[in-house]
Amino acid sequence: MERFGFVGLPNAGKSSLYNALTGASVLAAPYAFATTDPNVGVAKVFDERLDALAEMSASRSVVPASVQFMDIGGLVEGAHEGEGLGNLFLAGIREVDAIVFVLRAFADQDVPGTTDPLAQLRVLEIELSLADLDSVSKQLDKKRRQAKGDRHAADEVRVLEQAEAALEAGVPIYRSDLDAAARAELAPFFLLTNKAVLAIVNIDEDQLDDADAVVAPVVQELAGAEVFGACVQLEAEAAQLPVEERAEMLDGLGLGEGALPRFVRAAYHVLGLRTFLTTGEKESRAWTFRAGATAPQCAGVIHTDFERGFIRAETIQWDELLRAGSWSAARDLGKVRSEGKDYHPVDGDVMEFRFNV
Repeated sequence: MERFGFVGLPNAGKSSLYNALTGASVLAAPYAFATTDPNVGVAKVFDERLDALAEMSASRSVVPASVQFMDIGGLVEGAHEGEGLGNLFLAGIREVDAIVFVLRAFADQDVPGTTDPLAQLRVLEIELSLADLDSVSKQLDKKRRQAKGDRHAADEVRVLEQAEAALEAGVPIYRSDLDAAARAELAPFFLLTNKAVLAIVNIDEDQLDDADAVVAPVVQELAGAEVFGACVQLEAEAAQLPVEERAEMLDGLGLGEGALPRFVRAAYHVLGLRTFLTTGEKESRAWTFRAGATAPQCAGVIHTDFERGFIRAETIQWDELLRAGSWSAARDLGKVRSEGKDYHPVDGDVMEFRFNV
């Protein structure tokens, strides 16, 4: 399961965000390093399509897709040199597949430090970039020695030198000129700034009406990345309520479903994760696959026997199935397609697999 790590300065709201997403109750305190050991939890991917299919099928069980989130302690200036608990927290970041920057915009007299999200982002990026620069410099010394008789090592030297140039200029890899192919070549070196990134700007309740303006500088700075404004404390409180009361509370504040469900869906997609669905009286379920996977590979997500003995996939888009009203009705209308081994499922496909082992 892919894992996202919350990265921010102390007291930016990382633990509250973790609690809101996972339903946990880890300590969220107004002092630095309340979190020392990373907490790992699972968050459901909110999916209205799944709920609608479950209602259509009168399913007894509903199983959404999920992703893991890691609550990592706060970084401080000098973290790359071990300041604060820098070495421990940087090691935690290396374990995740994508970074979620948590940036504080709310004011609190009990919480020291700047409330400028952009200033916080720059501190975090500098620390991650300096840690990567140290790692790249060490790798280059070793690879240059190997390159004398190893063509592959020479290619690695080339891309590491490109990364070094960017990092020396203070530019994280994810915002550098390195293309996708070069970044793929850097993957074995597990650089912190070669990960996908998202950001949440943690705003106060009285900033909700002006959220777009508060978030705008971060959106501009992280061009191309998903950036969300959210009152994390408010949504954490809502998350503790029963579903109907939660919806009523958020709707009453004009927040609709809230920012966090949208964030989770974006986090899910940023790593190329997609969803196919199965539905029936017993269960409606969301299954995770990587964009570009074939129908047999998707079948294998359910069970390896499905992939090994794959014959065909019967499929229909979720909204077409809902309009038909049932699987049998959709088949009678000629809406259910029969797809073979070369078919690449798309997000929102509802599927049944035929196999023989």
